[in-house]
Amino acid sequence: MSLFEDYRNRPLPERLRPESLDDFFGQFGIVGEGKLLRKAIEADALPSMIFWGPPGTGKTTLARIIAKQTKSDFVKISAVSSGLKDLRMIIDRAKSNQLTGRKTILFVDEIHRWNKTQQDGLLPHIENGLMVLIGATTENPSFEVRNALLSRCRVFVFERLKKEDIVSILKRALKDKDKGYGEYKVKMDEKLIELIAGLSNGDARSALNILEYSINPNLDVDDFKKTIKITEEVVKEALQRINILYDKDGEEHYNIISALHKSLRGSDPDAALYWLARMVDGGEDPLYIARRLVRFASEDVGLANSRALEQAVAGYKACHFIGYPECGVILAQVVVYLAKCEKSNALYRAYGEAYSDARELGNLPVPLHLRNAPTKLMKDIGYSVGYKYSPDYGYKEEQEYMPDELKGKKYIKFKDK
Repeated sequence: MSLFEDYRNRPLPERLRPESLDDFFGQFGIVGEGKLLRKAIEADALPSMIFWGPPGTGKTTLARIIAKQTKSDFVKISAVSSGLKDLRMIIDRAKSNQLTGRKTILFVDEIHRWNKTQQDGLLPHIENGLMVLIGATTENPSFEVRNALLSRCRVFVFERLKKEDIVSILKRALKDKDKGYGEYKVKMDEKLIELIAGLSNGDARSALNILEYSINPNLDVDDFKKTIKITEEVVKEALQRINILYDKDGEEHYNIISALHKSLRGSDPDAALYWLARMVDGGEDPLYIARRLVRFASEDVGLANSRALEQAVAGYKACHFIGYPECGVILAQVVVYLAKCEKSNALYRAYGEAYSDARELGNLPVPLHLRNAPTKLMKDIGYSVGYKYSPDYGYKEEQEYMPDELKGKKYIKFKDK
């Protein structure tokens, strides 16, 4: 393979992937000297694990390093594109490895995408030691990974890389002659390296992609003496080619919608507009945002302003009609309206309490006087007997509408009551 083909066919983040713990940047709280996981790696006594953290923080890289250092058979699959058939093949492979005394590490990327059946299929083979599981996820495993599987794994939380770590990784890429751009005369100011590090938001992969997109269009693989000058304009142009500001499928998606919701609840229209703008700028589906605003109108405004739901539903319909970019201002109108509304979660709490009773108390029988009686038999056994027709009593009749077990139960609790 020629150098040109190498640059074209292997992305810079892949070429620069560390192969040992000594070259691994960041996550010192997990694999630093004396840490539990580092000791387990060095002792070749690995538990099954879940790596949870944002993209580009080293989850896959650390899994590869572990496999290499422990001389294990490293099998990597993606939960998005694999199923039970793939798992059965891996189990057979692990059994063959076991006969020769070799361990198997199964790395499942985006493990939260596996369904219950697929996750359950792993359990016996983790329990009997046939393989060590390393699952990677950007989502909170408490919600996305089944308890039965989660209880058999240690969870390690990966943090976003510090700016100085990203700077070190970028400098390594510029100096490395075998895997980076060390053979070329790349002229790049320190402040631009720090700019890329800042823009990457703690994601090493994004930082290296920006660097690669800044250099490669100006790279002449046959001219090692040519000076490649990288300017701020070049970096900004490269930045436009990748989406690092808003991850619609990762944890940041949920963090930002949570920030929007909480800003609305706290009646801060300015903060709410900022988080809305972040979502819009990141290309979020406007109907997703509109649906969340409809929910908010009942959950947090509720009976304090019944017009809030009308406003939110109208906003959803308008977004459906015209889409981006025109619907951005419509979403803004709804956001500001909801932020400035008086708030009440009395309805939300009341429904939650009623729903809890409905689930926990089982199928409580409907009182006989409230039951419909379309047949003579039903009337003979007491269905509908004693029911008071409200209009005949001026809507002031006194009768019980709750099951016997919930007589007198009040769910709605207003502030002035």
